[in-house]
Order: sequence, then C-alpha cells, then structure tokens
Amino acid sequence: MYKLLRSILFWFPPEPVHYFSMNCFRFLCSIGFIKKIVCASLKPAKNQVVLVTRNGSLTFDNPVGLGAGFDKNARYLRELDCMGFGFVEIGTVTPKPQSGNDKPRLFRLPADKALINRMGFNNDGAEQIAGRLQKWRDAAGKHSSLIIGGNIGKNKVTPNEEAWKDYEICFEALFDYVDYFTVNVSSPNTPGLRALQDKDSLKQILTNLQEKNAQKTTPKPIFLKIAPDLTPEQVDDVIALALDIHLDGIVATNTTISRENLRTSKSEIEAIGAGGLSGKPVQKASSEIVHQIVQKTKGAVPVIASGGIFNGTEAREKMELGAVLIQVWTGFIYEGPGIIKRICRKIG
Repeated sequence: MYKLLRSILFWFPPEPVHYFSMNCFRFLCSIGFIKKIVCASLKPAKNQVVLVTRNGSLTFDNPVGLGAGFDKNARYLRELDCMGFGFVEIGTVTPKPQSGNDKPRLFRLPADKALINRMGFNNDGAEQIAGRLQKWRDAAGKHSSLIIGGNIGKNKVTPNEEAWKDYEICFEALFDYVDYFTVNVSSPNTPGLRALQDKDSLKQILTNLQEKNAQKTTPKPIFLKIAPDLTPEQVDDVIALALDIHLDGIVATNTTISRENLRTSKSEIEAIGAGGLSGKPVQKASSEIVHQIVQKTKGAVPVIASGGIFNGTEAREKMELGAVLIQVWTGFIYEGPGIIKRICRKIG
C-alpha cells in the first residue's frame, strides 16, 4: 500500500510534500476512531530498552527512533508517537530562528535509495520550539512514554569561537522539555560547522554543557552526533574525548559529503550540487564507525546507530555491532511508517 502512495508522493517536490503528508496524517489522527485504528495497526509491541548513562537512565518502549531533521520544529510529536517510534529527535534547534538555505534544498535519489539535503538548520528557534514542547508535554505528552531528544546546533552567523554559547542557549531553553540532548557539529550544510569536530573545539562545547548539566537537579544525558567522513584517527580523537569527559553517548552517523559509488548519473549529481547524502550509501561507513567506537570503548560509550537502515536485518546488524539504539530517517521516507513495526519484529 505504501509503495503505491510513495510513487504518487514522489511525483512532487520533496520538501513541500513532506509537510503535506504529515499534515494529512495529523488530520487523520484528529478523528478519534481513525486514530485508534491507525495507531493499532502501526505501533509495535513494547520491546523496552533501558539506556544507562552517566546522567541517569532512559527507558524506551522500543529501540527504533526517528533522526533529527524530520520534525525540526516539534510539530508532529503526536503523529510520530502514533506511528510507534520509541524516540524522536527534534531539531536541529538553534538559538535564533533561521530560514535555512535557498530552495530547492532536498533531493531524492531513488536509484540509490538516498536523499541529498542542504537544509541549513532551518528552524523556528529555541524559544518557540521550547514553547511548543511545553504544550505537548502538558497535553498529549503526559499520556505518552515517547522519549524526546533535543538536537542542538549553532546559528549560521555565529562564529565558531563563540559556538559554545549557542549550544548553551539551546540547552537551557529546551532542558525542561526534552529527555536527552544531541550536540550536532557534523552537518555539512552550515559553513564551518564540521570544524567543531576538532578535539579542542568539541571539548569546549561539551565540557561547558556538562558543567551546566551538573548544576541541574536532574541532569540529562548528552550525546554527540558525528560525521561518517571522519578518518579513523579523527574517530579515535572523538573516542578519547568521550572517555575523558564521560560523554553519555555518540550518534553514528550524520550525512556524508561523499558521492562515491552512486547509481544516479554523474550529471544529475552535479546538477543537485552540495549537500549531505543519507540513506543506503552511508550504511557501510556508519557501521564501520559504530564498530570502531564499540571496540575502542569496550561498550563504555553507548552508541545510537544511524545511517542506511531500511529493514530489520540492517537494524539487527547495527545492534550486533554493539549499537544500543537505532535511528531511521531516509529509510522511513522510502519504506513508510510500517518500518518501525517490521524492524521491531525482526530484532525481537
């Protein structure tokens, strides 16, 4: 059924049809008896996963999450909960609202089961998103066990030497409304952002957040999202820092700037231009980094695997490498909301 729907949706530009689809699903969920039918058909049986971190533990109804970038502004939490996700990462959130890069900025590569995006952290800003999260917590959220992650970044106009301030602003604004944080320094679509993956820059950002976190009555886990384009030596630097500062976990990985071994024609790729590539082409690099982190830390740093997961077999492979949780995004676009239940059945 979804394949037919997808073939129709793929006739239209990706970004507007994304919002059209979710708004249609929202309408369906606003009708009581339809919502019950839809939720019953999509939600998997509970397969709880407890993630124990330095800053407390989180209990997920299932290990399948939705990666950041899908619900940037926390508009669709009720609908995503109905679909059966165990957790949802909202954002990336920046202190001030920003419109992102010029459109078009999202492209499909069906031959590769991939997407290219150069969204550029378009979002409503930390204050407005915090208000929306508060409303959700006060209403639907109090009846839901959905875990919410806050993916945070810096504004485009903020120089890198002051980036730590942006992450702190977002941390403070969202703290009361999310269950964990993911520090995003790995998007290729904000100029200079990936330079913050340098060990010294990372340490400044993360240690400042940890100091603020330690002052809270109930600290929240803080994760770091890294790129698949890091060299093994750079990943080792991240691992060393994670162990040194007792980081709560790593999300591996974000999108890639590589365009190697694609089935899509070179002329089409060149016409699309810059952006982060996600989906099947990232699968191998993501798995290699998951394996490296787990092996080097001996499991001391929990890993959330993200990149190229389209079915239960691929999800299980990530977890057999040592990932505690997995995230889907491009796989969700290509396979539809049934992907959550299918993955949960496969991984047991």
